[in-house]
Amino acid sequence: MTHLAHLPERGVVEIGGEDRVGFLQGLVSNDVARVAPGRAVWAALLTPQGKYLADFFILAEGERLLLDCERGQAADLARRLARFRLRAKVTVRDASEDFFVHAAWGGEPGLDAITAADPRLPEAGFRVLAPAPLPTDATAAAWDAHRLSLGLPDGTRDLETEKTVLLEAGFDELDGVSWSKGCYLGQELTARTKYRGLIKRRLMPVTVTGPLPPPGTPVLAEEREVGAMRSGRDTLGLALLRLEALGERLACGEAVLTPRLLDWMRLPQAAA
Repeated sequence: MTHLAHLPERGVVEIGGEDRVGFLQGLVSNDVARVAPGRAVWAALLTPQGKYLADFFILAEGERLLLDCERGQAADLARRLARFRLRAKVTVRDASEDFFVHAAWGGEPGLDAITAADPRLPEAGFRVLAPAPLPTDATAAAWDAHRLSLGLPDGTRDLETEKTVLLEAGFDELDGVSWSKGCYLGQELTARTKYRGLIKRRLMPVTVTGPLPPPGTPVLAEEREVGAMRSGRDTLGLALLRLEALGERLACGEAVLTPRLLDWMRLPQAAA
């Protein structure tokens, strides 16, 4: 059964103009040339030092690219991107008031709307943009529970601005980074992290036994702080954990966290 939920916390940044693909290609972590009607790409904008600033789905519609992003980041994302225009023939604007963002999962939605498969995992379903709210049968909370079951991060709820490295958050396995497209902002650190095996901590799906800890609650292994809780709902969550602690008992507030190693995840052999 296909489920559809409106996601009010999502916004849209519109990039138009004949240079739109080349402009964005030199800035974000994934290959913008792969974007086509019905085919989205998940990507991130990084600092020059390779740290996370924002992530988004890039969809194509007519003569424009639409970035399905965190609504609270849309205005700032548009401003940041506009700074790089120079002589490029592009327009950049926060178009959040023009679109309603939806997520569909459980089957193809078959809607008269801008639709593309979520490029991270087949089970993640589809991203759907429409000029008006669509009839839904699910809530944003239901979508949140579904994405937590898949171990998918949700923007700044799970990633730290100017701190998180993409490979700590699964961007490699979830097709959020291109290793062949050429230079982009923050590429050097991202590549060095991959090829030198520098990851020491990881955003991990966890099962929560006990009261759900608030985001930011320290995770302890025998009194050592080894991470922190991120987003969660009911008995599922995500936590940033040091890989060396994955086999230990992990306490977080009044709860115990049990890491879930999902099929799509690739960890260093010792940690796995």
